Amino acid sequence: MRIVKLTETEKANILENLLKRSPNQYGKYEETVNEIIETVKEKKDKALFEYTEKFDKVVISKENFKVTKEEIDEAYEKVDAHLVEIIRKALKNIREYHQKQVRYSWFDSKPDGTMLGQKITALSRVGVYVPGGKAVYPSSVLMNIVPAKVAGVEKIIMTTPPGKDGKVYPVTLVAANEAGVDEIYKVGGAQAIAALAYGTESIKKVDKIVGPGNIFVALAKKAVYGHVSIDSIAGPSEILVLADETANPRFVAADLLSQAEHDEMASAILVTTSGELAERVSEEVDGFVKELSRKEIIQKSLDNYGYILLADSMQEAVEVANEIASEHLEIVTKNPFDIMTRIKNAGAIFLGEYSSEPLGDYFAGPNHVLPTNGTAKFFSPLSVDDFIKKTSIISYSREALEEIHTDIEDFAKSESLTAHANSIAVRFE
Repeated sequence: MRIVKLTETEKANILENLLKRSPNQYGKYEETVNEIIETVKEKKDKALFEYTEKFDKVVISKENFKVTKEEIDEAYEKVDAHLVEIIRKALKNIREYHQKQVRYSWFDSKPDGTMLGQKITALSRVGVYVPGGKAVYPSSVLMNIVPAKVAGVEKIIMTTPPGKDGKVYPVTLVAANEAGVDEIYKVGGAQAIAALAYGTESIKKVDKIVGPGNIFVALAKKAVYGHVSIDSIAGPSEILVLADETANPRFVAADLLSQAEHDEMASAILVTTSGELAERVSEEVDGFVKELSRKEIIQKSLDNYGYILLADSMQEAVEVANEIASEHLEIVTKNPFDIMTRIKNAGAIFLGEYSSEPLGDYFAGPNHVLPTNGTAKFFSPLSVDDFIKKTSIISYSREALEEIHTDIEDFAKSESLTAHANSIAVRFE
């Protein structure tokens, strides 16, 4: 794994290189995605069936489009009972964490006759997209459905591409059922996003779409944003480990590779003040790569977006971590809590050598749907807040309004909005 001395030039080059992974860089696919969306808007279910046959090589019709209770029961028979138990344990942790995020409506009344407040309402319908193909992530099913369920969403609709046998992968169905999904449809890709955004004969339009997917899914979500809400335009996975000389090089190497195995565009970065640690981590990485099952993907990821950055001081290391704003940030230092107080930008922070990134992916409870590509500077993890909307409440008595009505009228007139001013003035003629 390459070791680079951290300089302003190197930092700029690395940041530029990392940003190349953003879905916003893949405009060449937008025309194809837009064509799919328009076709689904026009032909509805018929388009979904045609695209499923074209892309997934599966014939789907109205009769087998929606997943049945029998298919879910069959999935339970195929999934190992021990794995079902693990899913339930993880589900409990995820639900308990998100329940602490629940917001409530509030109202503030004053003796002068004014009342201000905020009304919290859950979204009515949410669409959850789940990727298919070789990648099967029941953990992501839980992470996308649970906060919506906790928020009180009335209807949660899941779409996922079918396998060659025309069925949904069993563990995906089990995870969705355990999390509390309401309906599941066998459709994937940009066509599924279009169906959720605009509706078809079978799939009713939703208010928001969440969930990861390939570049076509990401661009489709970007295209329908505004007509519906979305969680984010997710990019490839990434990890940054901030470590000093006290870190265990074997642990650090293993954690870096936990993200590099996702995808050839995944990013794995170590920032350290210790040259000795840098060398030892590089050696450990080389050793692990030889024995891990996804070594080809890992090696390409490391060659393209893997770095060991040597910083002169921990302050410099913290500054570059804040600049990169990684999806996952592990702090493995003598005093990780002190370093954590200086971190401004990260999707999720893992403290200490026994808090490795997969703990957050699967089990701890915080959501693993996190901002990528530097967007942790202004975006947050998926949460209950993503599935509610807030409405302002305003109530004034005549007496309360009388005291301030001329101020409002003068303010409105200053903007040449005389009808605004008149709306207040007529009440005191």
